[in-house]
Amino acid sequence: MTRFRPCIDLHAGKVKQIVGGSLRDDGAGLRTNFESDRPAEYFAARYRDDALTGGHVIKLGPGNDEAARAALAAWPGGLQIGGGITAKNAVTWLEAGASHVIVTSWLFDAEGHFLDHRLAALVEAVGRERLVIDLSCRAQGDGWVVAMNRWQTRTELEVDAETLATLGETCAEFLVHAADVEGKCEGIDERLVAFLGQHAPCPVTYAGGAHSFTDLADVERLSAGRVDLTIGSALDLFGGTGVRYADCVAWNRRPSPDSRSHD
Repeated sequence: MTRFRPCIDLHAGKVKQIVGGSLRDDGAGLRTNFESDRPAEYFAARYRDDALTGGHVIKLGPGNDEAARAALAAWPGGLQIGGGITAKNAVTWLEAGASHVIVTSWLFDAEGHFLDHRLAALVEAVGRERLVIDLSCRAQGDGWVVAMNRWQTRTELEVDAETLATLGETCAEFLVHAADVEGKCEGIDERLVAFLGQHAPCPVTYAGGAHSFTDLADVERLSAGRVDLTIGSALDLFGGTGVRYADCVAWNRRPSPDSRSHD
C-alpha cells in the first residue's frame, strides 16, 4: 500500500524546493521553486500533528545543522535525516531525534567507487534497522546510476536488481530521488518506479517529478503498492498548485486493503 511521505529540504538553513539537477557547489545556476519564511520545525510539527510517518529531512550542503536539529526536536523519532552523514556523526543525529540516518556520498570515494568498508562501519555504528541508503540516481543508457555530491557526480554503482538485493541486506529502507526530474513537476519516472517495485527487497521511497495527486495512485499501481512517494514542489504546502497537502493526509488515512470492518 503506497503511502505519501513528507519531506523537509534544507538549503542554507532555509526550507526550500530546488530543481535537483541545478544544485552546484558554487551556487551557479541554482533554480529554486520555493523558499519558506517558516522554520523547519513548523513543517515537522505539522507532519507530527497529521501523523505522517517516515518523512525525511535532507541537508543540501552546509549551514543546515541548526535547522535540522530544530526539526528533529519538534518530532523526536518521527523523521529521518540525511546530508553529510558518516559513521562518526550518525549516532549523534539519532540522539538528536532522528528515527533513521540516510547516507549516500560518504559510501563512495571521490571517483565514485563504492566503499564496502564504510557501509560496514555505518552498520556497526547504528545497526541496519536505523539505516536508510539513498540511491538517488540519474539515467544512463537503459538504466540508472547512483549520483552523489548533491546529485552532481555520477558514481560507478548501477541501480539494478543485484545492487538492490545486496544493499537491501544492510539497511532498513532505500530512498531514491530521480535527480533528472527532481523539482520539475513534469511527471514521475514511471519506469524507475516500476523497477523499484519489482526488485527492491525492503521498503523504498521514491521522489522526483510528482505533479499531481494522481501520482500517488500511479505509484501504487506501477509498484504494486511496494513503493512510497514523496511530493515536494507540486505540494501547496511548498507553494505548488498541483497537489493539496490535505489530500495527501487523507490518502494515508485510507484503510488498508486487508482491513476488515467489525460491527
